[in-house]
Amino acid sequence: MSAVQPSYREHAAAIFRTGVAAADPYLAVKRFLRADSELLHIGSEQTGYRSGDWRRIHLISFGKAACAMADAAQTIIPEAWLAAKGIVVTNYDNIDVVENCHVFGAGHPLPDAAGLHAAKTIASRLSDTNPGELVLVLISGGGSALLPYPVPGINLADKIATTRLLLASGATINQINCVRKHLSQLKGGGLARLAAPADLHALILSDVLDNDLSAIASGPTVPDDTTFVDAVAVLESFGIWQKIPSSVQNHLQQGAQGLQIETPKGSDPLFKKTSHSLVGSNAISVDAAIDQARQLGYETQLYSKQLCGEARLVAEQLTLHALTVTADMTRPTAVIAGGETTVTLKGNGKGGRNQEMALAFALAAEKFGLNGAWTFLSAGTDGRDGPTDAAGGIIDSQTLPRIRAAGLDPAALLDDNDSYPALQAANDLLLSGATGTNVADLQILLLHPHE
Repeated sequence: MSAVQPSYREHAAAIFRTGVAAADPYLAVKRFLRADSELLHIGSEQTGYRSGDWRRIHLISFGKAACAMADAAQTIIPEAWLAAKGIVVTNYDNIDVVENCHVFGAGHPLPDAAGLHAAKTIASRLSDTNPGELVLVLISGGGSALLPYPVPGINLADKIATTRLLLASGATINQINCVRKHLSQLKGGGLARLAAPADLHALILSDVLDNDLSAIASGPTVPDDTTFVDAVAVLESFGIWQKIPSSVQNHLQQGAQGLQIETPKGSDPLFKKTSHSLVGSNAISVDAAIDQARQLGYETQLYSKQLCGEARLVAEQLTLHALTVTADMTRPTAVIAGGETTVTLKGNGKGGRNQEMALAFALAAEKFGLNGAWTFLSAGTDGRDGPTDAAGGIIDSQTLPRIRAAGLDPAALLDDNDSYPALQAANDLLLSGATGTNVADLQILLLHPHE
């Protein structure tokens, strides 16, 4: 596979797997949910508990970790306390059987008709809630795309077209979600609005850098501080306002003029009955990766817990940082980061942000002269990087020679956003399969002195 010591690649993969395991959604829910003969207790000793004698509990779970989270919840909540079978919505790769639940598969990263059907099913269930009941919502990354429920006047095709333009624009996840919230009946506090007058509690597995609850799955259970004016500004700033469907333009313009109902804000009384618990995050996975690297004998260095920016530029910055580390390094060192970069699509190739970052790092290492033995892994904790079957890439100093030996030009492929075939030619794709969780991405750079 590589002229560089194979164990280094194995080390990088093992560190990545440890980070993913730390975001195990089943165990995360188990830690935050407990039932005795009288009460359901939600929370932990660190966060405090919310307890109640709810005897009609509506269980709703959505996101890439939805099945595992729902499975944990239904093993804890007595079946007699469930108002009806739970509703679980996840991407097709992560579908699993969950007792006492209806499981729906849906499209990701682009929404589809199955997701719309699932969203309508949830909305129908929420229309039947009463005071004194509990809506227990289990949220994980990917929920935004999985539950499309456009406002009246916008059809699913228009929503998909808008989402596709946003994903290709280089907009951040927060900017994308700002627009999504103002086109949806569930996002941006919409689910909480539909759940009233019941009590609501959300257990949330975070896939965003700063654990901003309004950004995770577009914040369906929390207040939204963005506005229609903000959504219009996002689309204009990335030059795609004129490209989006006219139905979307009309709705957002009407909203900016005060002619559409805004997303619920923090002052809305409905949030007096809602609360949440953060049960897992990228930062937790980064800490676990660092611990694993130490156990493998590496000096460790945290590069960032909020890695963001254009993937290829971040790769260059990390390469320059690696040069400073290797200048006076005496022991093998692991540089660990977590976050979520972006890619502005300018070509027509195949890949994802992690594959793009890996290929860009290989080119930057050659450009700036990062010599010696190094291994770099960049991958999504969900096991899926963009619209591909790879989690990301795992590369070393021989990656570019392997690509060129296959008759390919790595720089030209990067310019065409075509990182997948480049890494595939080098046998450097990281193929983990769907992991059942999602807490953004991990980057692992292993540096070895005197080799």
